[in-house]
Amino acid sequence: MLIRSLLLISFLTLSGCVKVPNDIKPVSGFEINRYLGQWYEIARLDHSFERGLSHVSAQYNLRDDGGIEVINRGYLDSQNSWKEARGKAYFAKSSDLGFLKVSFFGPFFGSYVIFDLDTENYQYALVCGPDRSYLWLLARTPTLDKEITDRLTAKAAASGFATDNLIFVQQQ
Repeated sequence: MLIRSLLLISFLTLSGCVKVPNDIKPVSGFEINRYLGQWYEIARLDHSFERGLSHVSAQYNLRDDGGIEVINRGYLDSQNSWKEARGKAYFAKSSDLGFLKVSFFGPFFGSYVIFDLDTENYQYALVCGPDRSYLWLLARTPTLDKEITDRLTAKAAASGFATDNLIFVQQQ
């Protein structure tokens, strides 16, 4: 219940915030069918709705209405339990642009901007929200090669994200 309350507060704050941060470009040539499936959170900037979570993953599936079902899951060590949040996402503009709007509560949507992606194999992605306080480094596997992690972190830093504050998520 705590996670849901925190998500509600966070997404109420984000309502109406379906935008791309200045000087961030969503990937083009995006293919949703290749993006679907399981992703693991390698690193993130801290936010109340994920605070204390380890083993964080996201599952993306197609919905009957053409949108995407989002299932975020993580382990809350302090409560010794798994937490799950279910939402939905839709393209904010065109379906070949890595810019979606996501909602976990009714009509309130926030930005999901993919601004770096392994376009060859869809094995890693760099994602932000409507501003530079939201950042996630995702991968198809629970760990990611240090070289790739360093490159994505450097890109995020050069794009104005506070990468010194990244939380590297325990996945093991």
